[in-house]
Amino acid sequence: MLPYIAELVGTAFLVILGDGVCCNVNLDKSGMKGAGVVHILIGWGMAVMVPAFTFGAASGAHFNPAVTIGVAIRGGMDWGMVPGYIIAQMVGGFIGAAVLLVLYHDHIAEQPDDDTIRGCFATGPSIRNPVMNFLSEFFATFILVFTLAAIPANCGDSGVSWVLVYGVIVACGASFGGLTGYAMNAARDSAPRLAYQLLAPNKGAKNPDWAYGWIPLIAPIVGGVVASFAYMAIFSIA
Repeated sequence: MLPYIAELVGTAFLVILGDGVCCNVNLDKSGMKGAGVVHILIGWGMAVMVPAFTFGAASGAHFNPAVTIGVAIRGGMDWGMVPGYIIAQMVGGFIGAAVLLVLYHDHIAEQPDDDTIRGCFATGPSIRNPVMNFLSEFFATFILVFTLAAIPANCGDSGVSWVLVYGVIVACGASFGGLTGYAMNAARDSAPRLAYQLLAPNKGAKNPDWAYGWIPLIAPIVGGVVASFAYMAIFSIA
């Protein structure tokens, strides 16, 4: 059970730290309101790196269904473990968002609009174009999964790998964040989106926006699958 527990708790930590940055920067009553995109980039990079260091030895620190499916495609884990990993990740993502809804309760209660609250937990496009939005999440996750496959091979089994994961997250955010918020992870987007839908207060126009939300659910998985086959083709490990 240890790998599944590690994925659940690690994903919860990732969402608490990552979406916590969004709450901290975007909610009107926060003491760090308006800290900006650099704050978000650094915070999200750390939000992934800290649980990766903590749980990497226990589960491989996937915290992302796209990463898990990619690892299985490349032969790094048994396919029988994949459903349990994904369930643990999604439950962890929901729990992490629920914790933030408690911690930021007073600030959320003072926030006048639903859209800002949703934006603390789920991503959205700056320009709504389903094809281009899908491609943005696809390519961001392609780079994420491809590099996560390559880094351990080049760095060996060391803590350096987890430090470089920070670099990958920050790089993807710096390049793709302005398009769709660079979800790259259903457990980071769909699970907190559901928590927002079920647990957040209604300011009069509460909308989890599943009309867009299917994109950060599906596109990262497609990007991760293609990245894994591309990695195997390029490095001849198929």
